[in-house]
Amino acid sequence: MKKTLLTLMVLCASALSMQAQKFALVDMDYIFKNIPAYERANEQLNQVSKKWQAEVEALQIEAQTLYKNYQNEVVFLSQEQKKARQDAIVAKEKEAADLKKKYFGPQGELFKKRTALMTPIQEEVYNAVKDIADMRGYQLILDRASDQGIIFGSPKIDVSNEVLSKLGYSN
Repeated sequence: MKKTLLTLMVLCASALSMQAQKFALVDMDYIFKNIPAYERANEQLNQVSKKWQAEVEALQIEAQTLYKNYQNEVVFLSQEQKKARQDAIVAKEKEAADLKKKYFGPQGELFKKRTALMTPIQEEVYNAVKDIADMRGYQLILDRASDQGIIFGSPKIDVSNEVLSKLGYSN
């Protein structure tokens, strides 16, 4: 009796778990490439990054020049002059490192600017994906662009164009 009851419960549980689940795929790279605001924000970030990188490199070149000059003149310098030049070189290298950290560090200016420019666009896309999932009854939507675990995804379940349409970008 207990075996029959246990078997019946296992069969019921497996029947419920085999209920059809709906999945879909999106290609976030494709979606973002088709949103002009995202492309403009990316270009703006690239320009700012290049500008800041040039500033950092200029300081690094100054430090290298100071070091080369120091090496050429070291035999002619007194102990105090050597110490002063070494301190100047170290200070310039530290200044370059600090500037690099300020601009490109984990909580640096580039991170803050990227967050300010990209987050609203990403949230808009996320909300569109969520709305489509709710509307169509999807339990899971995977990003085919970032998940290396997807070997094949049928184009029938790719809702990337639907997301773009919902955002007002037709393709």
